[in-house]
Amino acid sequence: MSPSDDVLVPTAVPGEEAEEVGLRPRCLAEFVGQAELKEHLAIVLEAARRRGQAADHLLLAGPPGLGKTTLAAIVASEMGVGLRITSGPALSRPGDLAAILTNLEEGEVLFVDEVHRLPRPVEEVLYPAMEDFQLDIVLGQGPSARSIRLDLPRFTLVGATTRTGLITGPLRDRFGLVERLDHYPAADLETIVMRTAGILGVPTTSDGAAEIARRARGTPRIANRLLRRVRDFAEVRGEGRVTREAALEGLGVFGVDDLGLDKVDRALLEALCRHFGGGPVGLSTLAISVSEPTETVEDVYEPFLIRQGLLMRTPRGRVATPAAWERLGLDAPQGEQLAPNLFD
Repeated sequence: MSPSDDVLVPTAVPGEEAEEVGLRPRCLAEFVGQAELKEHLAIVLEAARRRGQAADHLLLAGPPGLGKTTLAAIVASEMGVGLRITSGPALSRPGDLAAILTNLEEGEVLFVDEVHRLPRPVEEVLYPAMEDFQLDIVLGQGPSARSIRLDLPRFTLVGATTRTGLITGPLRDRFGLVERLDHYPAADLETIVMRTAGILGVPTTSDGAAEIARRARGTPRIANRLLRRVRDFAEVRGEGRVTREAALEGLGVFGVDDLGLDKVDRALLEALCRHFGGGPVGLSTLAISVSEPTETVEDVYEPFLIRQGLLMRTPRGRVATPAAWERLGLDAPQGEQLAPNLFD
């Protein structure tokens, strides 16, 4: 057996529920990647512990699946307090937020996912709660209405967003620490895959983990999902362990190619090149051609295709790059080429 075939044979965690709960790191030391963010967070949390105060409010920005929810749980765990979880769309009225805030315990962490989707009236209630730990409540209606102010326990708000530009300036300025999570390099994803394999009880070779990490689009959530699918393939059609050969075959069966492109990614490139001559073509037209909502194409698929150099956004529409034509095994048209606009 070669060195790259060293197999991790961990103790399996019984039960599907225990399996899901155990995948998230519970402390900063277990969290893989995002070194600069971890350093900043470690300083902020240690300073808060030494002062005996709640940690400052934290805003985490970045694409889905990079660990924003996990970091919120880690903040609560490191501070030894409870965690309350909600989301911007769920807080449709000021009363919804008031009910949560008045039930918080001293020092607790309130995690609001998709914080940029908070309705404006709810956001207005949040301002004094974040700054002064007070809540303004209006009693009654009309001329007899009156306002009272309630004191709140000191808490830590952790907001997560995938669209930083949609957060209003007054809300963003009230966070004491604003951090962005970046996509993970393959080496960090390989470590994450090996850690997950250990928790799931899946015998995994290092080169098998590396193959999965290479196709995970820089995202831990996708890496863990691909590991589960390769595990299923290995158990049903293989020897029960995740090797490079099992990863290659399994990911091929599930339609994930060597770049990490899936069925929809390839359909977008096929439509752009075969049906529209490489573009430019409008977003809505391209989305309709693959039967996907425009928001899904723009937020989920396009960013990865652009990072891989397969697609360009221009003022006139979406354009396939020469790499996209080569990827599909097609000859790029020899007519007038649309040069990329550096200011897009």
